[in-house]
Amino acid sequence: MKNIGIFGAKGMVGSTMHKVVKERNLPYGNLYLFDAEASEGILAFSPDVFEKYKLDIALFAVSGDFSREFAPAAVKAGCTVIDNSSAWRMEPDIPLIVPEVNADEIPENYTGIIANPNCSTIQAVVALNPLHKAYKIKRIVYSTYQSVSGAGNAGIADLERTAKGEAPRQFPYPIAGNVIPRIDLFNEDGYTLEEMKLVNETQKILKAPDIRVTATAVRVPVAVGHSESVNVTFENDFELSDIWRILGDAPGIVVNDEIAVDGYPTPKETAGTDMVYVGRIRRDFSEDNSLNMWVVADNVRKGAATNAVQIAEVILRGR
Repeated sequence: MKNIGIFGAKGMVGSTMHKVVKERNLPYGNLYLFDAEASEGILAFSPDVFEKYKLDIALFAVSGDFSREFAPAAVKAGCTVIDNSSAWRMEPDIPLIVPEVNADEIPENYTGIIANPNCSTIQAVVALNPLHKAYKIKRIVYSTYQSVSGAGNAGIADLERTAKGEAPRQFPYPIAGNVIPRIDLFNEDGYTLEEMKLVNETQKILKAPDIRVTATAVRVPVAVGHSESVNVTFENDFELSDIWRILGDAPGIVVNDEIAVDGYPTPKETAGTDMVYVGRIRRDFSEDNSLNMWVVADNVRKGAATNAVQIAEVILRGR
């Protein structure tokens, strides 16, 4: 039986990883929790823990700097690192995995780094992958509406703080009663790092570098759950009835598209779940072979912790 370590176990994603590991009854030998400082049930991190505790799988809910420093050491000690930061995602030899989409890209008996994609990318590609297989995607336009928990506990605190009229500390403007069209730093071309993650990671996961992708990422005053308006153009035409069927049959997706009774997903109803919810499915009449859809998921669970645990599950249980 393999030993698992969770790093950053006190944080929002790390603590959720612990919860999801227990919920999914993963077959492991020992489970160890690590953070910067020890507390009840949590061990203090030191560079020798990978060998000391004979870890086989390390779930990293840590910064990119931490991952770049210590993931190679973990691998050298014989550990497979599943990393939630952006440190390794675009490295050509590092698998970037969403199990519903490309679990088969994890090599057998792999000891190395596996990258967990960006939260917004994960939910998008779960919905896009079955449609890409059926109709071949040419272009994607993303508009994301991302909850404050995407910035961790500090984001939640800023929502609570600014709701009381206090000055923001995490975001550049008060987020309560507001939307902020900036997530992460700006590049010189005016796009943010978050927006370019959506572009680059979508192309890598779908193995389709020729898909044209553009994105606008917006922070909204929602505690948990990212929502996305996804406009997609295919090479081939489609019937809407087939779109509903394909999405309904795909793993990890719940279709909620009953507009006569206001049936469509919202972040409030999907929080605490591990599925990707799709609704508002409709043809884009302004462009041939084009579709609009609304995609919602819990960013802390499926967008981060659950996806990482699912990767560990593939390693432990096989495909």
